[in-house]
Amino acid sequence: MLDKNGIAQRIAKEVKDGYYVNLGIGIPTLVANFVRDDIQVEFQSENGILGMGPFPFDGEEDADLINAGKQTITALPGASFFDSAMSFGMIRGQHVDLTILGAMEVAENGDIANWKIPGKMVKGMGGAMDLVASAENIIVAMMHTNKAGESKLLKRCSLPLTGVGCVTKIVTNLAVIEVTDQGFKLLERAPGVSVEEIKKATEGRLIVEGDIPEMQL
Repeated sequence: MLDKNGIAQRIAKEVKDGYYVNLGIGIPTLVANFVRDDIQVEFQSENGILGMGPFPFDGEEDADLINAGKQTITALPGASFFDSAMSFGMIRGQHVDLTILGAMEVAENGDIANWKIPGKMVKGMGGAMDLVASAENIIVAMMHTNKAGESKLLKRCSLPLTGVGCVTKIVTNLAVIEVTDQGFKLLERAPGVSVEEIKKATEGRLIVEGDIPEMQL
């Protein structure tokens, strides 16, 4: 199965030349490290950066350059910086081609829960609700199960929803899955992972058609 970097590396294959891409907090921030060098991509961070680059090497961090998760980042040549209002104007105006988010749960109909666990302190919902309400292409990066081994790909989300019917694709440590009108459709297996393992780790309806290929990273 994949680690967090492996998930990010597979998602990077979904990023196309000319895309404007928003990277959420967590695993999605790693995607910038794996995008092909021969394509031009503009990464946007909701705190007001367009032209975000990969993470800096140790010793080369600039404390004034951070992403929405308060991690130090790099800025590519030509990057621009602006206030939060303009950043969310870009998001709400549907000027982002691809949104990559983490999630606590995803339902088989594309609902996503990624901002709150009842009874636990949270800093706030951040920009996730704006992103899922405005974006048409949303990929979720997450582990297939929680720490207790319970599925995070469910029939229905049990946590408060961030968005309804909005997720298009999910990449986990076990699989690449498309969200369809009929449920989760298995597209690819992680290296060394069987279809049966993926079925056991998926609570929601899983559609398996034909031979399922291994991911190519």
